[in-house]
Order: sequence, then structure tokens, then C-alpha cells
Amino acid sequence: QVQLVESGGGLVQPGDSLRLVCAASGFTFSSYVMGWFRQAPGKEREFVARISTNPVAKYYADSVKGRFTISRDNAKNTVFLQMNSLKPEDTAVYYCNAARTVYGDDFWGQGTQVTVSS
Repeated sequence: QVQLVESGGGLVQPGDSLRLVCAASGFTFSSYVMGWFRQAPGKEREFVARISTNPVAKYYADSVKGRFTISRDNAKNTVFLQMNSLKPEDTAVYYCNAARTVYGDDFWGQGTQVTVSS
């Protein structure tokens, strides 16, 4: 069955870096747009970044542009989110998403907590 398993979250201080990893299985990974979303307490889930099936195209929320980098390894069915210069407002549960809109496919991981605090 489809599985998206996130890892790499944790508690860090402002200015630190984290690298989130999403390991995918159960579907043709290379055919899916992969993305990261996040949800802070009391807020709606929001888009963070996504990467096309052709890894050249990457898109970021304005709030993370220049600090976060999304990448994928189709050979290892893995997508990454490198997060630098973390801020307290980046605190949230981060979710991995796999989407193939034309076919209505939309899969989610269970999330990994990122807490940025001094």
C-alpha cells in the first residue's frame, strides 16, 4: 500500500538547520509531484514547497523562499526538505505529499514535528 514516512524533525534553536526526509513506497514515485506542507497549532495546513516529476521545477512559499530547498531522488523514492536559518514561526508539523492531479491521487504522510525555540 501507499506509504509516505517523514523523518528528521526535532527541536532546534533559531538560525539552525534541519533536513527532513520523506521515504515513499507503494506507488510510482517518479510519476508524482512531491511536496511539503506544514500545520502550526491553531492554523490551517499550508503549502511549503513542491518539486515536479522533472526535478528542475521547484516552487516555494514566500515565507521560506531562500531558506528552504526541496529535492528528490527518484532512484531512492525519497524527497528532502533542507531547512536553513530556521525561525520560531517555522514551528509546525511538516507533512509530505504525493500528488498526481490528473488522476486524482493525493497521498499524505503522518507528519514530523519541527520546533524552533530558544
